[in-house]
Amino acid sequence: MTTYNLALIGFGGVNRALAELIRDEPQRFAALGFELRVVAITDLAFGSLVQGDGIDLAAVLAMPRGSSFDGLPGGSSDPRNEEVIKNSPADIIVEATFTSPVDGEPAVSHVRWALESGKHVVTTNKGPVALYGQELTQLAASNGVRFEYEGSVMSGTPVIRLAHKMLGGLELNAVQGILNGTSNYVLGRMEDGLRLNEAIAEAQERGYAEADPTADIGGSDVRLKVAILANELLGTNLQPSEVDTKGIQDITSDDVAQALGKGLRWKLIGEARRTEEGRVVATVQPVALLGDHPLAGISGATNAVSFDTDLLGPVTVSGPGAGRVETAYALVSDIIAVDAFVKGAVRA
Repeated sequence: MTTYNLALIGFGGVNRALAELIRDEPQRFAALGFELRVVAITDLAFGSLVQGDGIDLAAVLAMPRGSSFDGLPGGSSDPRNEEVIKNSPADIIVEATFTSPVDGEPAVSHVRWALESGKHVVTTNKGPVALYGQELTQLAASNGVRFEYEGSVMSGTPVIRLAHKMLGGLELNAVQGILNGTSNYVLGRMEDGLRLNEAIAEAQERGYAEADPTADIGGSDVRLKVAILANELLGTNLQPSEVDTKGIQDITSDDVAQALGKGLRWKLIGEARRTEEGRVVATVQPVALLGDHPLAGISGATNAVSFDTDLLGPVTVSGPGAGRVETAYALVSDIIAVDAFVKGAVRA
């Protein structure tokens, strides 16, 4: 059975959830025809750990925050990301660091170092894909490896791969979605009578919103995802700065109540659409949807995407758009894609 060596870059919620799956459910991966072995971990808090024979995941997962890999065989208090990515015995780099949505760093550098070193990359980060997706995909191809990023749009809910694999033969004219669970939750609670600031505070208490919810409420998180969908599915080369973006910060309780009275529901909608002239335009904006719209009934922190196709009309998929385990599954689906690529290349 094939064994893939992994380097986990970032050891926060998502990569820890992946490590837990590898520790607890090896049979899940064996049923897919491969085994996963973590040979390196880097993290700003813990430092770096490289053990070519495989890291004891139970031991490192038990380490409390504030401790360090320093003192362990192959351990250091320094993350040493570049050295680990380039020189560790990993086949696949699993990139899940906190990354700037403005320039995509440090994830962009991590991805480049890995691809240039002939290593596959799977990532949940939006920044590198939205800003440099085509460039990085071409870099991967030129080095005979894969760059996979299903989790960059809707966490573990398949969107990019579903469209590529299951909508073949259809002409895709537009894609629109509810791509931020925080804003959707907030708007739903405003329908229940809460004011905007009250709904945001509740979302923070429940863990749906960050301490600074600006990216969610202001629409910049959705802007990155719309750019990814536009480029992936409509064949354009759109930068996030070209997506006209407006968040929900100006929506009032009166706006929500008046809409409900008319049978409408406010949603923050990200959309990319091909015009009759063949140009792709993209927007993020709050929209009051009619009740029969495929996205109108999406409630809570759920995300959804509706594909506008020529033969089937709207095709909609919904599911969780966040969550550590859910996002870790996106990494698993990316590793499955890498495995298919590797075994296809071997057969060829």
